[in-house]
This record gives sequence, C-alpha cells and structure tokens, in this order.
Amino acid sequence: MKQHIWYPFTQMKSAPSPILITRGEGAQIWDEHNKSYLDLISSWWVNIHGHCHPKIAQAIADQAHTLEHVLLAGFTHKPAQAFSNLLCQKLDPSLSYVFFGDNGSTAVEIALKMAIQYWSNQGHQTSAILHLDGGYHGDTFGSMAVGKTAGLTQPFHPFLFKTLSFPTPHTWVDDPSVDMKEAESLAALQTILDQHHNSIAAIIVEPLIQGAIGMRYYRPSFLDEVIKRCKDRNILIIFDEVMTGFGRTGRLFAYEHLVEKPDIICLSKAITGGFLPMAATVCTDRIFNAFLDDSFQKAFAHGHSFTANPLGCAAAIASLKLFEEEDTLEKIARIEKVHKSQTQALLDKKIIEKVRILGSIAAFESSITAAYGSAQSIALRQLFLEEGLLIRPLGGVIYLIPPACISDEQLARSYEIIERVLTKQATS
Repeated sequence: MKQHIWYPFTQMKSAPSPILITRGEGAQIWDEHNKSYLDLISSWWVNIHGHCHPKIAQAIADQAHTLEHVLLAGFTHKPAQAFSNLLCQKLDPSLSYVFFGDNGSTAVEIALKMAIQYWSNQGHQTSAILHLDGGYHGDTFGSMAVGKTAGLTQPFHPFLFKTLSFPTPHTWVDDPSVDMKEAESLAALQTILDQHHNSIAAIIVEPLIQGAIGMRYYRPSFLDEVIKRCKDRNILIIFDEVMTGFGRTGRLFAYEHLVEKPDIICLSKAITGGFLPMAATVCTDRIFNAFLDDSFQKAFAHGHSFTANPLGCAAAIASLKLFEEEDTLEKIARIEKVHKSQTQALLDKKIIEKVRILGSIAAFESSITAAYGSAQSIALRQLFLEEGLLIRPLGGVIYLIPPACISDEQLARSYEIIERVLTKQATS
C-alpha cells in the first residue's frame, strides 16, 4: 500500500523504511515488534521529563474537557495567563512579555520581526541581522536567513534577506587554540560593528551550544563579551533557546551561565514536556512599549491560529512545575557527571575526540568523516538502532541529549554500546 507521509530531513529515495513506534514510557520507546529503544536525543530534543509523563498527560486530559481552544485576539483564557505568569517568574525580571507561537522556527521569526519593527516604530530603518557562523535557527524564511551558514538552505539563498556573520570559536575539552579563535572572532565582530552598527537591528545567537551544525560549544565569557560590545552599539540581543531552554544546559535557561542578558528570548521544544507543539517569544518592557500607539500601524500584526492553545498551555504549566516537584535540575547534574566519566573513558581509549559537555548535552567526534545526511552517517545511525539506541549522528558527530529521567545504568550501558559500535566501525 502506498504511504503518503513525506518525512522531514529525509532523502525519500534512499532512506531506510521508518520504524513504526507504538508506545513510549520514561526514556524508552517501543516499536510494533515490541523492541525497545533508549531515546538518547529526547525525540529531537523535545522530551525533558520522559515519554508519557502521567502528570502532563492528566493536565492535558483535564483541560480538554474544559476548553480545547479559543482565539487569543480579543479573548484570553486562564491556562495562557497562568503559564505566562509562571514562565516570567522563572525568567530574568527584565523579560516580562510573552508572545505565543507554534514552534521554534516561528519563535525565531517572531523575535526577528519584533526587533526590526522595534526600530521601525521609532523611525529608524535597519537593514541587517547579525549572527554567528554555523547557527541554525529554523526553517521559515527569516530563520533560514540567519541560519544560512549552517549549510541546509542553499536553494533558498536568493530569497533570503541580508545578514552579517562572524566566526564561531567553537571549542572542546583541552582545546589549546580556544583563546586564539576567540580573539580572531572578536576582531571580526569589531570590524562589522565599526562598519555597520547603524544598520543592524539585532544579533541572534544560540547561547553556548550551536545545535544542528554539530553541537558546537563556545565559552560563556566569549558570549558575554560579544553581547557587551553589541549593547554598547545599541543592538538588540536575541537568544535562541529553542534547544537549550528548560534545563538542558544544567540551568533552567542557558543565559543563566552568563552575566549579560538578552532583550528577547525564543523558547520551544521542551516547553510542553514533549507533548504538544508550542513556543514563546519573551521580550523586555523596552521592546513591548515601542509597539504602544494610538495607531494600529505600530501594533505587532502577527499571530497564529493556535496561538496559546489551552491544551499546550496546560502541558507547559505541568512540565514547568515538574522541575521543582521532581528536582529535574539535580537529575541533569547527575547526567552531566555520567557524561564526563564515560566520555573520559572513551577519550583514554582514543575512540573519540573533541568532547564537549554541558548539562544533559554531550557531544564528541568519531573517526568517521561524514556530512550530514550522508550514507555513512545514516549507516552509523542504523547500527545504533540495531543495538536499541536512538541516536542521530550529525555527520561524524555523536551527541546525546537524553530526558532527565534516564538512569545512571541506562546511560552507562548506552556508552558501552557506543564504544562497541564505534570500535567496530573503526576496524571495518
């Protein structure tokens, strides 16, 4: 029978047949043959507390019997109010207005539009967005424009708006050249600021970890210096925390590792605990107030049909409460310790290199030289699946970002399998 699904990030001509998953619980999922897989990437980074967490499922079910949806223009509802209040209590006090979206790409799109219109509403026309090389920010046209150096958007480049970028000094454990790379990057940034600062609306970054390009890490002190220089030129700061938000880096939000704070933050992925699509773009009073006027022309004319869907808000409230109820950040600290000990063992055996770890995120290079989506990378993914591990290598980069409920034993066993698979690949 013909299948009618066109799968994302998939070459449909050559990709292996998709695995039919029938259920999930905790850190595991099961296929139609009852084979289990340990979900070491949280199903594209969305699942934070584990699959089918009963408290989130119950919150959604309860809300579904009360109000499934209502438009947010001219109306509001208690789940949206409760979640926005709870979120702002967790964020830095300067971030105080929540604009709801559907996914990470739209969260970024909203942030870019906010930044551009912020200046337009004050009579200052800007023409560029600044970003780090290799950043990935989504698949809509605005997000592709600021992510075009990630290498996934070539057919669309003629249609994308102007951006300016500078090198990312990505680093790893015991990197001897990190200071030099940071100095070169800051010099490139300074040249851009000297020449173009009047035309730059904002800078957007994935704070501390660039995800899709290969889980590339860079140091907090470097980012603080970047933000300080941009703020000195009155450039707005956008943090894309679609991946890093909600505990992934060991703190609730990645910006908590920094001294400097953003003007706008983009949140999605783990926002509902992995249950439902939702996003939030949160900004400061300064941004919000620039849209207040007697004329609609200065209003933010943006919205989505399912903006602040009550079911999504109910899930997000339950998920955020679980961080305290289940000591989620302590669980992530435990995961980080296991990552460090296990990767050190693999380093000592010279099986991997260029290790970077932050919170529940671990990444390292294998001996395989492969591009994203290449036959070699897909073959490696299939070997992991055969061993019961859901891992999607980014080219030759192996990364783990498991849900917080994973046990030490499950994670240690995963590293044993990774060692076996990579050793076999290196000798084959």
